Amino acid sequence: MSDGRDERDRPLRVAHLITRLIVGGAQENTLHTVEDEHRLHGDDVSLITGPGIGPEGTLEPRARAGGFPLHILPKFGRSIHPLHDWNSTRQLTRLLRDIRPDVVHTHSSKAGIIGRYVAERLRIPAVHTVHGASFHYGQHPLAYRTYVMAERWAARRTARFICVADAMTDDYVAAGIAPREQFVTIYSGFDVEPFVSPPRPREDVRRELGLEPHHVVIGKVARLFHLKGHEFVLQAAVPVIRANPDVRFVFVGDGLRREEFEDWIARHGLTEHFRFTGLVPPTQVPELIHAMDVVVHTSQWEGLARGLPQGLIAGKPVVSYDVGGAREVVIPGQTGYLLPRDSVDELVEALLELSGNADLRTRLGQTGRERFTEQFRHQYMTSRIREVYQQVLEATHPNRRTPTGEPRTSPGAPRTPGEPRA
Repeated sequence: MSDGRDERDRPLRVAHLITRLIVGGAQENTLHTVEDEHRLHGDDVSLITGPGIGPEGTLEPRARAGGFPLHILPKFGRSIHPLHDWNSTRQLTRLLRDIRPDVVHTHSSKAGIIGRYVAERLRIPAVHTVHGASFHYGQHPLAYRTYVMAERWAARRTARFICVADAMTDDYVAAGIAPREQFVTIYSGFDVEPFVSPPRPREDVRRELGLEPHHVVIGKVARLFHLKGHEFVLQAAVPVIRANPDVRFVFVGDGLRREEFEDWIARHGLTEHFRFTGLVPPTQVPELIHAMDVVVHTSQWEGLARGLPQGLIAGKPVVSYDVGGAREVVIPGQTGYLLPRDSVDELVEALLELSGNADLRTRLGQTGRERFTEQFRHQYMTSRIREVYQQVLEATHPNRRTPTGEPRTSPGAPRTPGEPRA
């Protein structure tokens, strides 16, 4: 008997796999998806990951409080380790046999390779989100070619790719990973409300950072790691501060290069012009962005840096190098400045124009807020991801009924053509 619910509204059983739950864009994206599927859609959802260990901080406490099953594979780490990876693969196989999901949704490079391999063995359809290409600018040529080959191999075990930017699809199609029709773009959503309305007064946050009302604050939100491009901001800071001494720079985040950057700043006599927040919880990022006047992101490689739409939704103009999906939100003349990668002269010019023109900052930031607030709501992201699941399941078995609680084939058992992978 039908309960009157549309088939697409019925709960799904989904297993998500990500390599580790550190504080980062891909991890926050994954947690929002899992939380929404569990709380908003009533899905039977599980999250499988390695230990959330790293200088970036951990999201494990948030996941443990989510109300859904969290499974930690103790030896599942980012670095390649044949023995540990083999043991983790066996553990994952046992877990998925127990969970019996309708769909396996993988995130990040290593989890994507192993997860799709196991899903194929168990005849479960796999969806993979590309948060950032595993092969990218700045890699050793051998590593680049190895990742391309691995992604091509995994693509044959992928029902659908979700990319966080059109640029990711372009990269994967150009590298021959899979045909374009296998991809869909769904922007990486987040909680937009704190960026629309600051959780704390801007003046209070600036005061705590030692910033005066007349200071023009240029901020960057990113780990202090290689390829994140902080060195280009440092190089641009010298002429920018010389021309406008009221400019202050705020680096939000921590990492291996902090001491190196602080030494460079001290040698150039710019210490009073820089603030380092260190590692902060994601919930503190909105108030820090609201304390800024301009958001800059000079990464040399990125999927779509969350700091860009976050800055725009907070009403701030953005300046970014033209990498990854930046051009999809940084629109010259409308929301900010899109610059050639690694350029310093153009960066100086953009920062000087913005630091000296409050009306321009307001206009660009307001346009960004109007254009992108709804598009980056995590609830919208999750609803679109579930549509992808439904398309995959309908393609696998057009007559599929209620996914949970119904009799179905056990993982590993023979199935007839058109029977759902389970």
